[in-house]
Amino acid sequence: MMSTHNNKEQTGDSTSSTDKAMLLLPHLRGYEGASNLAFNELVNKRREAGEEIHHLAFGQSPFPVMAKAQEALRENAGQTAYLQVAGLLKLREAVCRFHKKSNDLSHFSANDIIVGPGTKELIFLLLNVFNGDVLLLSPSWTTYRSQVYFAQRKVHIISTNIENGWKLTPQLLENFLQNNAIHQNRILILCNPDNPTGTSYTSSELESLSSAFREHNILVLADEIYAGLHFENSHKSLAKFYPEGTIISSGISKWASAGGWRLGFHMYPNELAMLRKTVASTASQTYSCAPAPIQYAAVWMYSNDTETREYMAHTQRILAAVASYCHRKLVATGVKAVAPTAGFYMFPDFEIIRDALKSKGIETCPQMCDHLLNEEGIALMSGGPAFLRPETELTVRLCFIDFDGAKALEESTRMGLNRPLDDKFVAQHCSSMYTAINKLAKWVEDTKNLIITN
Repeated sequence: MMSTHNNKEQTGDSTSSTDKAMLLLPHLRGYEGASNLAFNELVNKRREAGEEIHHLAFGQSPFPVMAKAQEALRENAGQTAYLQVAGLLKLREAVCRFHKKSNDLSHFSANDIIVGPGTKELIFLLLNVFNGDVLLLSPSWTTYRSQVYFAQRKVHIISTNIENGWKLTPQLLENFLQNNAIHQNRILILCNPDNPTGTSYTSSELESLSSAFREHNILVLADEIYAGLHFENSHKSLAKFYPEGTIISSGISKWASAGGWRLGFHMYPNELAMLRKTVASTASQTYSCAPAPIQYAAVWMYSNDTETREYMAHTQRILAAVASYCHRKLVATGVKAVAPTAGFYMFPDFEIIRDALKSKGIETCPQMCDHLLNEEGIALMSGGPAFLRPETELTVRLCFIDFDGAKALEESTRMGLNRPLDDKFVAQHCSSMYTAINKLAKWVEDTKNLIITN
């Protein structure tokens, strides 16, 4: 008689897919990973297979990491000891000095900071220990909603619109609170500068919002990961206006072009020390500490002020020049778009070609993006649910970083910071992005003409 073990070897695992699904928590059944990462992998595979694709769908810095930071990483490759859960003291002290000079934030000390393997992990831990509801803005970075989902917290979505620059206003907040039942503990995630829209808040806007947050007892996780990429180097931090209720989230992935190094940090005000301590305790039971060699290298990044800020000045103005050109080209076709002020993104609305798209059998934004990828070789991420927008809306996240950042940075450095960058610079030294946006603009014009010719 054949044993049960041998029978399974011959017939395979008899457990049904339904039974296997029972291994997962109910709210995770059917869940899929980050849409931006999955799409980036798809585009890269097609590129590796020989397809020519303009990749405007992933927000990774195009610039090389500073050479001396790379050298510092090599020199500290032998640092193998576990560091403090909160992070290397020298790094936390350097971060405090950096943000005091950059953003006039003097109320943080090294003891208020937790360093982690990227800000995603720190946001995840915060949401899991926080006892209350979470407020998100629409549009929003794709990860926030998913992490709230993992933490099984109740989420509330506040919709913004292109007419108000995709920004939260006190009136929008007030109207939302009046019409929704929300836990007495509430935390709002405010990305500033914003992903996916590229907009940023002024001092007066943050001051008004701070009054509303204070009045309604709303804590804020201020995701300021793009602060060092403000085109005019004039980022305003919410923590300056609402210090007692703002947790800052930042790191080296964007301004220092070190996304793959996976190092970020959170800065907690003293009033929220209990949250910080609990997050740190949770970190000790999960990732233990951020990678030691990278923490030592980051000390160099945050301590060598002159070289770091010169690097930032060059990257800021290159991105500003590319963003300006891309925005002007699209707006000239009739596409609606708020001019970005920082970072890698804009969030244009292609409503002007809706009727023309229908004549080609394209009725949704995902269909439009599929057409652009397959027929025009242009990769864009559809707005829609991934960014907390309606499925019918023709908004996309456009990343204007598909160019050779090393080449552009070398030329900008050669020119010096006193000479402005114009469209000629974009055409010559960011040529792939220049070609991509011109191709996209031409496609819009050609699509518009379908209605005229028909």
